[in-house]
Amino acid sequence: MAPIAVGDAIPDGTLSYFDDQDQLQSVSIHSLTAGKKVILFAVPGAFTPPCSMKHVPGFIEKAGELKSEGVGEILCVSVNDPFVMKAWAKTYPDNKHVKFLADGSATYTKALGVELDLSEKGLGIRSKRFALLVDNLTVKVANIESGGEFTISGAEEILKAL
Repeated sequence: MAPIAVGDAIPDGTLSYFDDQDQLQSVSIHSLTAGKKVILFAVPGAFTPPCSMKHVPGFIEKAGELKSEGVGEILCVSVNDPFVMKAWAKTYPDNKHVKFLADGSATYTKALGVELDLSEKGLGIRSKRFALLVDNLTVKVANIESGGEFTISGAEEILKAL
């Protein structure tokens, strides 16, 4: 399957997260993206160095600027279970705007066509690193990285596109 691209409608899918009351919730991507401008970014794995030290912190630090440009939601997706995503989110105590969503079986990642097979490294199927700008269910920017690179999917690149 070809990866998600500019002009595509974002597929619906269900992801999981823990809410403010520490209750496990499931949410549809369409419910988070319909009628608004949303950033959906993904990382190969929670707690991995580039993801934890660069990718996520960039979106947390730039959240105010992104919101001032009309972004309604900033969603971080990883092929991890919701318990791992909850623990990872807690390592960013200053985060007020990035929602951490689990795609435990990579079902949504596969629907986007951005799966990355890291089985040789013992990590199984993961997501390529990417950032999408979605406006009312339509992809306006699709910055999908090759391999383990981190060059085009950061918050700065999305800000340039807004």
